Amino acid sequence: MGILSGSEIVAMAKEQIVALTGLPASTVSGMHKDERGWHVILDMVELRRIPNSSDVLATYDVVMDGEGNLLNYRRTRRYLRGSVVEGDM
Repeated sequence: MGILSGSEIVAMAKEQIVALTGLPASTVSGMHKDERGWHVILDMVELRRIPNSSDVLATYDVVMDGEGNLLNYRRTRRYLRGSVVEGDM
């Protein structure tokens, strides 16, 4: 496998974290590369509620190597859909 693009890394990160957690991915919040690898920041729906504005979401930092292998992941926060946390904007 050659050098992967950022969009390929994101797609592979989403596919692997969904398979591991069983949670649907909601949004890609960001990505960056450092000495550990590619960090893909994903927002996942942890609990669906009615109305959906009260869904519980979580942000996950997924670390991938340059070949698209998952190195690790961790949940960094939980929040209600639509809530704004200081520093998010």
